[in-house]
Order: sequence, then C-alpha cells, then structure tokens
Amino acid sequence: MIKDLEAAIGYKFRNISLLQNALAHSSYANERWHNSLMSNERLEFLGDSILGMVVAEYLYRSFPDRPEGELTRMRADMVCEKTLAAVAGRIDLGRHLLLGNGEEQGGGRTRNSILADAVESVIAASFLDGGMEAARQFIEKFILVEVPVKKLHNIDYKTGLQELVQQKKNQILTYTLVGQSGPDHDKRFDVEVRLNGKVVGIGSGSSKKRAEQDAAHAAMEALFPGK
Repeated sequence: MIKDLEAAIGYKFRNISLLQNALAHSSYANERWHNSLMSNERLEFLGDSILGMVVAEYLYRSFPDRPEGELTRMRADMVCEKTLAAVAGRIDLGRHLLLGNGEEQGGGRTRNSILADAVESVIAASFLDGGMEAARQFIEKFILVEVPVKKLHNIDYKTGLQELVQQKKNQILTYTLVGQSGPDHDKRFDVEVRLNGKVVGIGSGSSKKRAEQDAAHAAMEALFPGK
C-alpha cells in the first residue's frame, strides 16, 4: 500500500520508515506508543520551513517586479491549509494516514488540517531521505504548478495586519497562546494578539498558526474596518 503512495509522489524512499513516520498522526502515536514524539509533528515542523524557503526562492526569482509584501501574500497562499490539502487529495494521502480510533471515527482522513500537516511531513521525510533535491522535486511537482499570480485564494491576515500597523512608527505586535483544549485528535488553541501591549484581537483554531491568523483577522476588523 505504501508503494502506491511512493508511485503517486514519484519518489522511492531508501529509508521507508521516514515515510511511515510522516503518515503517523499524533492520535495514532499516543494510542499505539503512548509517545507523541513518535508522530509526524516534528517532521511537520521541518517540512513547513523547507516548503516556505523553496517557495520563497521560487517567487523571488520568478517575480523580480513584485514588492516584498505581495511576494509574502503569494507565498502564504501557496502554502496555506487549503492548498496543501488539495495536494494531499491529488496523491490520495488521506488513505495512507495512520490515525487513532477517535480521529478515524471523527473523519480525520478528510480533515484539511491533518492532510496539510501530513503533506509538510512528507516533504520533510523526502528531504531527510534524499536531500534538498528530493524535497524540491516534490514541491515543484505538486505546489509550484499553480502560482496565484493575480487573485489570491487565501488571505494572510498576520501579514496584512503587520503592514497596516507599520504605517505608524514604533508599533509592536505580539501573539500569545492563552489556552488550549480538547482531545489530541481535535485540539483547539486560543491566541491573543496585542498591539503595544493592548489586546486587539482574540482567535482560535486547530493549530497555533491558524489561531494566530484568526486573531489577526479579528484585530484587522476592529482596528481597520473595511480594509
């Protein structure tokens, strides 16, 4: 079965355990091994950075006439949850995921957040197995094929808020995790965004990154209505 995934990716792993680790959701790792460190979360962390760097380099070289802010928004669109979940669909990644019973029953195989995280984990596994060329090959094949040149699909509220706030000097934005709840297969994170120490937005989401985006969105609506 995992050979089907290798075929879909177009890359054969020398160390297949890396790919297997990329498929292991935290709910599975906790149920099977009682150890979340054996899940794909560490790979996701690495893959997120590799993906961001490769996409940033591509945009920098491909669009020399675009300013930094626009390149940032383009990159955010290309690495957002919706985009990565669509990539997962193209390679039927959901079918190969290792999920705990609760996440399985809760529809985890089709949950965008889980699929997007798994794509980042596969990128990291490819990097660890075959170096940057293997990771770049995956990114070029599945992510750089559709660049949002005109209309962006995803709005990066954190970047938008930062740009609006920086119109005045000496403005400081900070994001603080203030709470989390729920079981491992359905975590919720709560984040506050502060401007110069004052809370200007509160958000929640299935990850800290998504909660920060939600908080930034709330702050934009409060501070800059209509923007």
